[in-house]
Amino acid sequence: MEHEKIERISELTRLSRERELTHEELVEREALRREYLDGFRQNMQAVLQSVRLKRPDGSLEPLQKKEDKP
Repeated sequence: MEHEKIERISELTRLSRERELTHEELVEREALRREYLDGFRQNMQAVLQSVRLKRPDGSLEPLQKKEDKP
């Protein structure tokens, strides 16, 4: 995400502390936050996919996704 967009999120957050945001500002802030979180999640998934566990025998095993419990 571009630095300008992150700055805009911060600016809108500062404004929300001073006054009520307009509907357009709220929509813009939500869209920017969603874009930021989506990018963060994609980056984190890429990092986790590159993680390897080293077993006592020296072999490397990819990190497995934990299954949800019912």
